[in-house]
Amino acid sequence: MRIVTVLVSLLIAYVGVVVAFESLIGIAQPESESTIVLTTVDADDAQHKRVLSLLIVDEKKYVSVNHWPRAWWRRTIENPDVLVTQEGETKPHRAIQVSGEEFNAVQRAHPRSPLMMFLTGFSPRRIVRLDPV
Repeated sequence: MRIVTVLVSLLIAYVGVVVAFESLIGIAQPESESTIVLTTVDADDAQHKRVLSLLIVDEKKYVSVNHWPRAWWRRTIENPDVLVTQEGETKPHRAIQVSGEEFNAVQRAHPRSPLMMFLTGFSPRRIVRLDPV
């Protein structure tokens, strides 16, 4: 019985770490030279901005969802016409969900570290290509 208590306690602590990490990333939205600001539009035409890491493969721009909070992802799939702000310049783009070999190529070029996978609760990864309009 004691081992079950310890395992449940460890699981609760781990979930707490994941929730704290995801919340901190969502609130802080750290920006750097390797990030962009993606502006999506919801069903009510309200704009939402999210800082995302930019992934470049074969001179194409990609972003990926690596966390459990996925509102920007759902809005992008529902309305793929997005705005990308990079180095102070905002331009329209079309977000195209990638799969198959293209997904694998991005995954190989930009793998997630085991630590990041652990901190994000092993969330499934999804990737979109951002094509300039």
